[in-house]
Amino acid sequence: MRIAVVGAGGVGGYFGTRLAQAGNEVTFVARGRHLEAIRANGGLVVRSPLGEFRAPADRFVPDIGDVGPVDVVLVAVKLWDTEDVAERLRGLAEAGARVISLQNGVRKDTVLRRHLPPEAVWGGVCYISAVIEEPGVVSHRGTMQKLVFGPYDGEGTARAEEFRAVCEKAGVDAEVSADIARVVWEKFVFLTGLSGTTSAVRQPIGVVRADPATRGLLRDVMAEAVAVGRASGVRLEESFVDEQLAFCDTLPATMTSSMHNDLERGNRLELPWLSGGVADLGRELGVPTPRNRTLADILAPYVPGRPRLP
Repeated sequence: MRIAVVGAGGVGGYFGTRLAQAGNEVTFVARGRHLEAIRANGGLVVRSPLGEFRAPADRFVPDIGDVGPVDVVLVAVKLWDTEDVAERLRGLAEAGARVISLQNGVRKDTVLRRHLPPEAVWGGVCYISAVIEEPGVVSHRGTMQKLVFGPYDGEGTARAEEFRAVCEKAGVDAEVSADIARVVWEKFVFLTGLSGTTSAVRQPIGVVRADPATRGLLRDVMAEAVAVGRASGVRLEESFVDEQLAFCDTLPATMTSSMHNDLERGNRLELPWLSGGVADLGRELGVPTPRNRTLADILAPYVPGRPRLP
């Protein structure tokens, strides 16, 4: 299968490399020091408990315009780049490619559909902990690595099953969902809780869940996200909050969020699309979201990167 991976960081680098190793024609779009290191070192290295994987340097390009016709596009850039990427993917989508965003958030596909044929945009989520360890090297932490995707309109399921089979052959856990909107929101609920609390507390999930006050904060943040999702028309059960809290108890105590990692490194944050996104949607729908609004306000100075005194 011909696959384009836009964004070769932890998520795109890992899944794209596994798909390339299985014999698929994968083209990565990368940039900056990461791309320079990939070219200098002869390719991208993925280090994982499942093995070490490599993607050759000649499969990496600096621009979406350098990508030829493909069957599937995996979008794995940060959320602030979605608008620009969507505009540049129009040609590939109009030629028949299906676009699957593996990004965080629930408005990512709304942005994509503003620029692309609606039927070309499939919903998607990924479950993995992977980061750029250093330019040219991706580190996969743990063994969890799964993709869930599917068309929003229920059409094209056979084509989605074809991509699922390609993923499974590459050693990637994959599932086609008949209700992908709900799946996207379910991950969003969990991720909003994990990212907001670990970033605000500056500690991994083990610390957050152990203290009664921060455990209550974690539950409240997720409960607000569920309320906003239900008000948006998504089929989320009220019991889902406590199910997710119980799930948090099963996670390694050292697990944290990518936003917490970005905060510690002084990088830009996806906060406006996570806790900030819950608060904004809540305001639009008339749903109170005081906990998410507070987290968004507390972390606001860090959104552009490490704050500096004026």
